[in-house]
Amino acid sequence: MTGTHASNPGNPVIVISAGDNVATALEALDPGRVLAGGAGAVTVRDAIPRGHKVALTRVAPGAAVIKYGSSIGVATEEILPGAHVHTHNVSSARGRGDLAAARQQPAVAGRLAEPDNGRDA
Repeated sequence: MTGTHASNPGNPVIVISAGDNVATALEALDPGRVLAGGAGAVTVRDAIPRGHKVALTRVAPGAAVIKYGSSIGVATEEILPGAHVHTHNVSSARGRGDLAAARQQPAVAGRLAEPDNGRDA
């Protein structure tokens, strides 16, 4: 499945790197659909929405999920070939604005500014 590009009509997924263990769906994929490619065929197990990921290989719990040649997180449970890969089975800090904002918030015990109410006059 490596080398499958969006510019190649008829391919329902995109894989950028030979090391990828997931592919991105270019269209909705129904269970039972067979995805054929250079690395062999994978049968879709779950409904995969357009833009979501489908596993190309088994990914063990704690193992890296690789998309476009880069780790995008770790599997939180076993992911079988053809399974939907998303937030229900991958843990990642990537793209988590809530976590980034929490890291940037200073730890403040009290209010930053209070009226002096004439105390310093």
